[in-house]
Amino acid sequence: KRWRDVRGMSQSALAKAVGYTPSYVSKVEGGQQRPSRAFAEEADRVLSAGGALRRAFSDLEAGGRHEPAVSHHGAGDHAGPDSQAPSLIVKQDDAELYYDGTRYRATQRREICNATADPVTQYLIRISVDRYPGNPERSNQHYRENPLTWEEIDLTAKVGNEPIGWRVQHDRDAFKELWLLFENEYGRYPLYPGETTWIEYSYTVGDDKWGSWFQRAVRLPTERLSVRLNFPAELDPAVWCSETTMTAAAFPFRTAIRQDTDGDRRLFSWSTEDPPLHARFRLEWKFRARPNQEESTPAMPQSASEKMRSIGIVQAGDPILTTRAREFELPGEAEDARRVVSELNSAAERATKIHLFSKGMGCAAPQTGIDRAAAIVRTPQGETITLLNPRVIEESAESDDQYEGCWSFFDVRGKVPRPLSITVEHQDVDGERRITMFDHGVARLVAHEIDHLEGTLYTARMRPGADPIPVSEYRGTGRSWNYKAEGTRS
Repeated sequence: KRWRDVRGMSQSALAKAVGYTPSYVSKVEGGQQRPSRAFAEEADRVLSAGGALRRAFSDLEAGGRHEPAVSHHGAGDHAGPDSQAPSLIVKQDDAELYYDGTRYRATQRREICNATADPVTQYLIRISVDRYPGNPERSNQHYRENPLTWEEIDLTAKVGNEPIGWRVQHDRDAFKELWLLFENEYGRYPLYPGETTWIEYSYTVGDDKWGSWFQRAVRLPTERLSVRLNFPAELDPAVWCSETTMTAAAFPFRTAIRQDTDGDRRLFSWSTEDPPLHARFRLEWKFRARPNQEESTPAMPQSASEKMRSIGIVQAGDPILTTRAREFELPGEAEDARRVVSELNSAAERATKIHLFSKGMGCAAPQTGIDRAAAIVRTPQGETITLLNPRVIEESAESDDQYEGCWSFFDVRGKVPRPLSITVEHQDVDGERRITMFDHGVARLVAHEIDHLEGTLYTARMRPGADPIPVSEYRGTGRSWNYKAEGTRS
């Protein structure tokens, strides 16, 4: 019934589409009729449920019960700009991306429930595009010259069956953020405590500004998430996907994408239940019948610094690298912090494709052109450390000298004295303060990134008279720093 509601189909319409009687569908939905496997598979296909109904049938066959997922409360989109508590639960988040060969039309439908004690009168949405993922400089230049406009977006929105308006929050070249307002010229339609309604909005972006990816971010407690890509079959589309969290590297979806053909259209559908809060699900594709759809890619630059510049890392000489980064007001700016951390993890993923980091790695927000006090560190053991508003509050008396490299001038390496242990005060996105002790190589990585947030490059830490050496003379690539043990203590 939920999937039928998502697609806006009546029982009769579904029955006709799957070749069963309306009475059969009604009894299955009411629990009086045990469904057949053929019905489950055909209903899954017709409703583009991404395998959810087939999995439910398998659970039923195995003797289990297919219960609705239990939502977990947490911070996310809010009822108003000053709200800091979770305000809504998304019972179903369904998105479809339709491509006609020149333009993409994204339609998002969400069934939301007001879990607070106050009426909800608005809902925050975001529209973000990236024509050349993995090449931020090229994308930024592209959107400076060809900004995304409200006219071309052609946004439409409704709550229930009522068209509604909106108020713009942020208007940037490749990013729009706005509040959908539960009102129109005829009246207001607040969502009162305990009530549930459907929100739907759609927008259009030409393929000259839309990159070959579609991402779904879980910003509110969500019970079910589903995505459908609808492409022309003649383009012979191929789709792959990955999931990331705020601290974890990308990994494939846990369940496969279902592929169907409907006339001259190729459909890719996927769904999941109880997705983790702040997870991001990214679908990417290529059209194999368009071998020349992209401009030819220039050869990879030879210089290590040029390679880093090509993946969006700000290079030495930019004032942002010698300016103290602006701290977050947490938890009020929690969503901003999550977006910045997500960008840092994306930058780290790009960096791993052009260099081997045997000693671990780190990235600070100013190195991606973002003036905020956030950094990440990835240890050689694969742990990701997220630092928000960090500051060193204690250092060990013992220190040592080791060579360091910096993405912002990666053609050289410099020997830098650092304490063997540091104690850092930092914050979680919910504003809670933490104190963590870092040792040895991890301490060095963390100290390097905190220096970035304070506007200090490692060259300022080198001993008097010492100079960096060219990377061609450095003999430590591919080797770990020499310590007896490394780690953190909280």
